Amino acid sequence: MRAGRIVAAVLLPPLGVYLTRGPGRDFLIACGLTVLGFLPGVAFALWTVMREGRGAKSTPVAA
Repeated sequence: MRAGRIVAAVLLPPLGVYLTRGPGRDFLIACGLTVLGFLPGVAFALWTVMREGRGAKSTPVAA
């Protein structure tokens, strides 16, 4: 599934971010960057997709 997100991030950056992080701040940033220029949107989307799974979401430790 990660390969599909990477392809989506390259072809349509907001879609790749939406599939990875859902609707929210990162999705809005990807939309704005894509409107300003396609390459900044792709760079942000790839960065968002690639950092997912590297501890981007922290889970609380039960005491």
